[in-house]
Amino acid sequence: MRISRWTILWLGVVAVLVAVEIGVLTGFITPAGLISSFLTVIVGLVIISVFAFIGAIFLGMFVSHRILSGKGFTPFEQEMLRMRQEIRDLSARLDAIAERLGVPSGNRKKEP
Repeated sequence: MRISRWTILWLGVVAVLVAVEIGVLTGFITPAGLISSFLTVIVGLVIISVFAFIGAIFLGMFVSHRILSGKGFTPFEQEMLRMRQEIRDLSARLDAIAERLGVPSGNRKKEP
């Protein structure tokens, strides 16, 4: 199995965040030291913003799927149902023509 570059990137980001958390818990990194570093604050805000953006996208996909899946058929399914009805109509017309001509219907199945 091949791991993509994006997977490696996100695993690296998560590993850095876990390392910072472990550093804070063990006392190696103090929260005051992290907050006082301007670059650390900026990097933290960027990472949180990216995660929030990705979460918002997934939440939006979930909500839109729930909203759209509750409504009847999709346009594609509606077209398939119309085509099915047209085929039934054509089949009935063909049966009527065959009956007028006196041709036996043979082994064709009748639809309900």
